[in-house]
Amino acid sequence: MPREPAVTRNSVLPSRRDWLRIGVSASLGLTLPRAGAKPSAGTTGPGFGRAKSVVVIFTSGGQSQLDTWDPKPDAPAEIRGAFRTVQTANPELRVCEHLPRMAALANRFAVLRSMTHNDLDHGSACYLALTGQFHPQRSSNPPPRPTDFPALGAVLKRIRPAEHFPHTAVHVNGPLLAPIEVSPGQYGGFLGRGYEPAELGNVTDTDRLVASLSLPPDVPVERLHSRRDLLAKLDPGTKADPLTRKAFELVNAPRVRAALDLDREPEKLRDRYGRHRSGQACLMARRLVEAGVPWTTVFFNHGIRGQDDHPDDTDEYGWDTHNDIFDSLKAHLLPRFDHSVSTFLEDMAVRGLLESTLVVVMGEFGRAPLVAVEKSFAGRGSPGRKHWGACYSVLLAGAGIVPGALYGKSDRIAAYPQAEPTTPGDLAATMFHALGVEPDAHYTDATDRPYRAVTGTPITKLFH
Repeated sequence: MPREPAVTRNSVLPSRRDWLRIGVSASLGLTLPRAGAKPSAGTTGPGFGRAKSVVVIFTSGGQSQLDTWDPKPDAPAEIRGAFRTVQTANPELRVCEHLPRMAALANRFAVLRSMTHNDLDHGSACYLALTGQFHPQRSSNPPPRPTDFPALGAVLKRIRPAEHFPHTAVHVNGPLLAPIEVSPGQYGGFLGRGYEPAELGNVTDTDRLVASLSLPPDVPVERLHSRRDLLAKLDPGTKADPLTRKAFELVNAPRVRAALDLDREPEKLRDRYGRHRSGQACLMARRLVEAGVPWTTVFFNHGIRGQDDHPDDTDEYGWDTHNDIFDSLKAHLLPRFDHSVSTFLEDMAVRGLLESTLVVVMGEFGRAPLVAVEKSFAGRGSPGRKHWGACYSVLLAGAGIVPGALYGKSDRIAAYPQAEPTTPGDLAATMFHALGVEPDAHYTDATDRPYRAVTGTPITKLFH
């Protein structure tokens, strides 16, 4: 069956008139204690406020827990899969043989093996992962809507905007496509466009990226200010418009342009990260942390499954591996992931940034224990694993996370948690906890209805 045309971001996101119609304003205020204020006694616990920044490396499509961080080498072949495992410094942790660099860094990160939820399609599950909230249409692929819950980075901007950078949250290597349509959960939702994370897209073309934020040679700063004043006179509404204000801030901020200029990095280091979309996106994340961005999401794969249309382009591969899982993992996904993410962790540690940055490697769900051929998908000659939300794994590092720790436990085939079941809401709460956001922090919508910043419970046992 032919696919429908890809839905573009502009075709699914609201216009300025839409936002005015629903009454979303940038003046929405907190109704309960402001995040970052002096903590109340007894509400924090280990790890509270240890992070200045959070970096989420999002493995779009559903990274298989069995073929990465929670292998079952003693299980039957139809569960175990095609790969062997390697031992790490932790006697209780073996990982996939195709992750040797990450295996060598096992004393730098913790593995959470008991993530669980019941949403089984990419769009709504990505929404859950990126907002911490279930979508009203579970197990579906809905478009972004102005009534959506805001992305976690948008919530953070609402309750505690960045002090030293024009953007509180930045999304790199997006927008995320699921599979060819823009996924919900990446935007400002009912908070409005002014709270959306900045979207950098493909950062391998650093010349284009920096040029887009630079003034033309014939427009000095003084003329820019004159143009802004003239625009305000012609259309007074633009003076308070958050998107217009943000645009002027960006083109008049040399520090921002410097942060986004990957050409300032040594050639050898850029090579270490990998001269591809995923690797350079991880490098950009490190630069954004240095620049003072509190929340960065790296879509390690900008699409969940682009390999159907572009089987020879590794940049297009996602972790939605149905009938081609072992070939895709071995030849495309695991080597690039192992190379780039290990370099990111090493680089962050060497620069002293890991101590104040919480790094979370996660996807929207995992893969099914049973290896089987799915007749409704391409590549029927090569088996794979179905979507699986009941049990999957997440990596965490930095900001007081106990290095080398294992948290939670799956059953003998990695199908269900046996201990410490953890929801996406709990993971969102853990990230906000690390940033020093109090558990009772709230924000309000256009009707003054209060919402908790996060709805889960922080996993304080992960911190020392």
